[in-house]
Amino acid sequence: MLITVAGQEAPVQRQVPVEVFQVTELPLTLTDPTLIKTKDGYLLKCQLANNSEFEALGLRYSLAVADSMNVISAIISRNEGLRLPEFETRSLTFKTPIKLKIKSDERLVLMLDHVIGTDYLWDVMKATEALKAYLAGDYSVAPRVVRSLNQVDAPPRIQVIH
Repeated sequence: MLITVAGQEAPVQRQVPVEVFQVTELPLTLTDPTLIKTKDGYLLKCQLANNSEFEALGLRYSLAVADSMNVISAIISRNEGLRLPEFETRSLTFKTPIKLKIKSDERLVLMLDHVIGTDYLWDVMKATEALKAYLAGDYSVAPRVVRSLNQVDAPPRIQVIH
């Protein structure tokens, strides 16, 4: 417990730092991620910047847990919905708890591998293989991003009839 100035007790939250494997071809940039321990698991808190001219509607990330010898014990993938306007940065906490048992010698690495925008979808091809190579120290495996039209969430096109 932490005693505040007013003499009230406030619970101490355990925060676990997370390393980011940044995919530069994606329109979102994730920085300063931490996992915050709660009674139900860990919540992901981070800064998210939208570097495109399209509103971001969602993302998928992979969180890898590796020991000091870079042996991966788990890779967790999560889909998260959001609304991040174009060229905006926000501090976000994703409310879906992540069930993990983190040991003191383990390293956490986070990578975005799918972004949903109003007009486009961005997918990292062979994301798990790129993440595993990064954890093993092989930085020559660069993630490749494919952009495709979002035909589900895109705003309706105005049709001009002549």
